Amino acid sequence: MATKPEQPEQPQQQQQRPLVKKAAKARKKSLKGITSGIATIQATFNNTIITISDKQGNAIVWATPGLVGFHGSKKSTPFAAQIAATDAARRAKELGLMSVDVFVRGPGSGRESAIRALAGAGLMVTSIKDVTPIPHNGCRQRKKRRV
Repeated sequence: MATKPEQPEQPQQQQQRPLVKKAAKARKKSLKGITSGIATIQATFNNTIITISDKQGNAIVWATPGLVGFHGSKKSTPFAAQIAATDAARRAKELGLMSVDVFVRGPGSGRESAIRALAGAGLMVTSIKDVTPIPHNGCRQRKKRRV
């Protein structure tokens, strides 16, 4: 009879792993003491994203209408953009931000109201610039809606 050759048993792990792993946490940079920054408002047809960053471009706070409680088609309204911008400005002021340069990108309806909300929340708006990307005849556009 052909017997199966015995396979040597695998030795169990002889090295004991330490019970407690040292967590390698990335230290958060101190956000206090930043007095001027950049507010980027990205206004699409469906949503508005407000990001407030320092002068180097590192995001400090951001807010969207979905973050402050709007859902569905209500996110695309100017009122939703206003509430989101107010929330972002309030949190930035808590960290010591005083003035912002505003860059607006996109065709959405929340552009103007978001800028007004940033100024109304106490941030000093030093400049407003439209940085909407405009193609030099790039990709084919989507077909026009016939309503």
